[in-house]
Amino acid sequence: MAPLNPNESAAMLALKAVSPPPKPPVILSVIVPMYNEQAVLPQLQRRLTAVLDALPERCEIVLVDDGSSDNTLALAQAFDAGSSDLLVLGLSRNFGKEAATSAGLKHANGAAVVLLDADLQDPPELIPSMLAQWRQGYDVVNMRRRQRHGESWLKRQSAAAFYRVLNWLSDQPIPENVGDFRLLSRQVVDHINELPERNRYMKGLFNWPGFNTITLDFDRDPRLAGETKWNYFKLFGLAIDGITAFSIKPLRLATLVGSLCAAWAFSYGLWVMLKTAVWGEVLQGYPTMMVVMLGLGGMQLLAIGILGEYLGRVFIEVKGRPSYLVQQVNHIPASLAARERALR
Repeated sequence: MAPLNPNESAAMLALKAVSPPPKPPVILSVIVPMYNEQAVLPQLQRRLTAVLDALPERCEIVLVDDGSSDNTLALAQAFDAGSSDLLVLGLSRNFGKEAATSAGLKHANGAAVVLLDADLQDPPELIPSMLAQWRQGYDVVNMRRRQRHGESWLKRQSAAAFYRVLNWLSDQPIPENVGDFRLLSRQVVDHINELPERNRYMKGLFNWPGFNTITLDFDRDPRLAGETKWNYFKLFGLAIDGITAFSIKPLRLATLVGSLCAAWAFSYGLWVMLKTAVWGEVLQGYPTMMVVMLGLGGMQLLAIGILGEYLGRVFIEVKGRPSYLVQQVNHIPASLAARERALR
């Protein structure tokens, strides 16, 4: 083997001396799905960066624009992340919040990941408390809404009714009044990213892996600016997705109801035949017959609709289309000066 050139060794040592030290790993990633949120982004930037700048760990902000029709993407690309790294994902169109959240989870690099809504109903000031629970060994930190300020009585009651129905039907209980605002460890995030399903009800998927879980209570603030993207029709569709994604009990209930109706119809038919043969009664009761026929027809249509919901989801899964398409990715690492400035 030829001896090392002393001139080359000196050059290499000089290069190592001027090269910057390796960056520490990203400890915390904060994922913010966005859709037409230009009105709230300045306040989000101020409050979120103030929280993350006070943390000693290296942090990352992942902004996911879900095909916004306003200036949200441009504002996200100009987002001043302070001492945190910034990752901006622009989806090719509006795929929905579940898909945008999945995209954020796929691209997040932190050892712990916090999901945060852009409307600031979930206070970013609670992130240090969530991170403290993660340091104590918890893999999932759920944030349960103690009070839901800014929401109507009907929305609060319908949400409570939905969770009761879902937990009655689901084989995997889902915490009541726990939204997307939570912390997940890297281990949990990796398991969720490995799931192949495309019809994603994220609240259920967050709870499905299990692991060490703790729940903290907080008061949810009203929406800071803009309008909610969730009307009652979309919420109903989300509820159907949640039920069909985590339970087959509706199919079993349809089978049970059908069996009971068939047994009742058979028994009633025997009773009619017996009355006619023994007492010779004339068959009457046209209104009763119509009510029975309409009732049975309605139950049949309901059962077919339930079957259709499950079959439609099987059809989507079989096609194998991706849940989202990323049109552009902007990665802006934080400068060392900014990080040192935040820690002073």
